[in-house]
Amino acid sequence: MSVNLSIKDVPEAVADRLRLRAGRNHRSLQGELMAIIEQAAAAEAAGGAGRPESGLSAGVWQQGWKTVEDLIAERRASPPVTTPGLPLAVDIIRDERDRR
Repeated sequence: MSVNLSIKDVPEAVADRLRLRAGRNHRSLQGELMAIIEQAAAAEAAGGAGRPESGLSAGVWQQGWKTVEDLIAERRASPPVTTPGLPLAVDIIRDERDRR
């Protein structure tokens, strides 16, 4: 069973910031509020007050959202992905350019 929650007298500036955040995350305002509440509840259940980590944690998948900065930092920290025997995209583009 679900519960309806309501927040009254939200300052317009706060509502505007939430709308902007929802837009950046490609969600409705309702979806953004639900994501914020889920993150807060997950952090509380995990015994922490901070933002819960997204992704794999001790072999358990947690739903969450990552910022662009989080994704860039993860990508920079991970080793480059290579597939032996296949050409790199840059080599394909150079070959196509040189054929003209």
